[in-house]
Amino acid sequence: MSHEGYMKQALIQAEKAFKADEVPIGAVLINTNGEIIAKGFNQTIRLCDPSAHAEITVLRAAGRMLQNYRLPHTTLYVTIEPCVMCMGALIHARVGRIVYGAADPKWGAAGSLYHFAVDERLNHHPEIIAGVCEPECRQLISDFFRRKRMKKKTGTFDDQ
Repeated sequence: MSHEGYMKQALIQAEKAFKADEVPIGAVLINTNGEIIAKGFNQTIRLCDPSAHAEITVLRAAGRMLQNYRLPHTTLYVTIEPCVMCMGALIHARVGRIVYGAADPKWGAAGSLYHFAVDERLNHHPEIIAGVCEPECRQLISDFFRRKRMKKKTGTFDDQ
């Protein structure tokens, strides 16, 4: 499968977050054989857990499945650039490559606001690939926040 194919899988996860009224970010983690070993989406509200970002849910699932907190030679596909917390966790887990869709200039730690992957003070430097399926990833999150603003403005809480 191509980068675009895996990102489409991450977008399916992001749609689940959107439908659950969570910030629509989705992620999938693949092994060296190209098999998806974990997938997830933002669940901070549902789980009452500020760390339940898509990337963290995927790392937790993969760690349990592989019985290892280290995930070397894996690739993470995520719809929005990882934040500081998530990049820290991805580096600790030794994820080899991070592929993201849209940049996050307010929180991004993979090149937008910070660039943890090239910080020589850190002991692991994952490869970063940015902009895969960027229009679709950006559109989904833009639609979500537009809907949130409209609901707040009109007091309407249905999806119509």
